[in-house]
Amino acid sequence: MSINRVIITGNLTRDPELNRSQSGMAILKMGVAVNDRRKNSTTGEWEDSVNFVDVTMFGTRAEAVSRFLSKGKSVGIEGKLRWHQWESAAGEKRSKLEVIADDIELFGGPRDGGSGRSEAPAYAEPTADTPPGEDIPF
Repeated sequence: MSINRVIITGNLTRDPELNRSQSGMAILKMGVAVNDRRKNSTTGEWEDSVNFVDVTMFGTRAEAVSRFLSKGKSVGIEGKLRWHQWESAAGEKRSKLEVIADDIELFGGPRDGGSGRSEAPAYAEPTADTPPGEDIPF
């Protein structure tokens, strides 16, 4: 038995491209930059490195989320890996590993075009109008 599940978080590297198959199914293609940290074997220092991941999503969900995605947007993606092989116009064999997204979550609040979820705390902050010693419900 094998398991093929992937979860990544990162930022979109370009505006997603929404196309349709010949049968009319929506196909959303995007790139995601995923940060990583690696120890430099020469200096011993930790360095940031970026991995660029191609992501594809299909169907009505792809069409629906495409309206909310743009370059730089922070996203979380859950899906599976798929290996794709083709031949270039010059006859060279090419291949890549991509993520086929089952679910996409938009990160951030309304100010940065995010999911629109409220970022308000679940409790009331004390204000100048709060009487001294007043219990604040947590």
